[in-house]
Amino acid sequence: MLHHPRRLFATLCCTTLLAPSSARADDLPAPLEASLNRAGIPRAAVAVLIQDVDGSPPVVAHRTQEPMNPASVMKLVTSFAALDRLGPAFTWKTRVGTRAELRRQTLHGDLFVTGGGDPRLSRERLWLLLRELRAQGVRRIDGDVVTDRNFFRLPPHDPGAFDQRPLRPYNAGADALGVDYGAIRLRLTPTVGGTQVVSDPLPAGLIVDNRIRRGANGPCGDPTASLSATRTANGVLSLDGTLPASCTEAFDWNLSPLPPDQLFEGLFRTLWKELGGEIGGRFRDGQTPADARLLAESVSPSLPEVLRDMNKWSNNVIAREVLATLGALAEPGEDSVAAGGRVVLQSLADNGIATRGLVVDNGAGLSRGARISAATLGQLLQSAWRSRTMPELLASLPVAGVDGTARKRLPGSPAAGSAHVKTGTLDGVRSLAGYVLARSGHRYAVVLMVNHPNAGAARDAQDALLEWVAGR
Repeated sequence: MLHHPRRLFATLCCTTLLAPSSARADDLPAPLEASLNRAGIPRAAVAVLIQDVDGSPPVVAHRTQEPMNPASVMKLVTSFAALDRLGPAFTWKTRVGTRAELRRQTLHGDLFVTGGGDPRLSRERLWLLLRELRAQGVRRIDGDVVTDRNFFRLPPHDPGAFDQRPLRPYNAGADALGVDYGAIRLRLTPTVGGTQVVSDPLPAGLIVDNRIRRGANGPCGDPTASLSATRTANGVLSLDGTLPASCTEAFDWNLSPLPPDQLFEGLFRTLWKELGGEIGGRFRDGQTPADARLLAESVSPSLPEVLRDMNKWSNNVIAREVLATLGALAEPGEDSVAAGGRVVLQSLADNGIATRGLVVDNGAGLSRGARISAATLGQLLQSAWRSRTMPELLASLPVAGVDGTARKRLPGSPAAGSAHVKTGTLDGVRSLAGYVLARSGHRYAVVLMVNHPNAGAARDAQDALLEWVAGR
């Protein structure tokens, strides 16, 4: 029986990784063992895999077959499948069109805005899109603004379901016309009696009720830690709390007070008005007619740039939209999230990566149900290293001591600048996966997952492992 060379190679890689590990491979590095002991984390709550990217037998392989919660390390899986299925030149498009006649700068009918699921659609790019529309001679829209979100079919999303913090940006859901990751940025400038709050631009229809006070002296730290935000039923964003007197510099506070459709409408109305535009009708969801003529278009950065933002800063909204994009393109009209999960499983299987126990969920890892084994992550890292899109995936990962979520990790250590790793954190979960260039010149695929009530104390264990590998 003949085998395709790629499949045969993948099978051999998997066989190597899944082969029974020796007693020596199951021994944890001493610095890691000591750190876990100090944190009160038993070996039974930990999975570890360290393997040279050349495919030689693992240096360490401990509990590699056990499916565990990976937290944000799941974004690696989403990234791998996206590069595999969409390719490095893939982009998203947001289009504006009409069937109406334009006379004397007035569009005598509806304007259609068709969302393509662009994860990087920002207020700046929306402003440029509307400027392009104005350049076409449109000043007044006599009809409705019809927003076409039909590219995605999404299940209901409750932003407070995960941790009862619905205004936190990481809880925002996917949307085919999402803007600024579903969040607004408030600029807070401390004053004598409280703070000045500015949002530029403030979405039309949103009112900010600022009740922040100045408090007694004390460390400033994270100034938002002492503040709270709630949104009332009538669209008022209420800010409350006490800002320590030691906080004297302006700072940003990102919040998600509006569902995606209201945020898009609010920003569209504000920006269109600033450009001198008028709207005679209302905003409503609908379908773009096939014969609508294109007036303006915004094209996203390419997929590798989007994945860089997603992984460097662990952006959950991007991950949700990338997964939904995979599903929408593969199975139009079906639940885009569920379909995206099927695409991920098929992508991994096609690359010879075992998927036993893998639960993708939302693709971001912000989930209590997501599961993956260290063996699967290890096979993914090995396959990615040999893939045509290896440079794009590697460049998307935070670099220890340099940038992204790992910029403050291991300064001055042998691992600083040598470890490209994605980390993940939830209550009871600490994980990392990626690549470490060792002193010997060998590069290793590294996976460490901890699922335990004391996982919050496992950051030192992660650093100890990365330093140990970098020093080999």
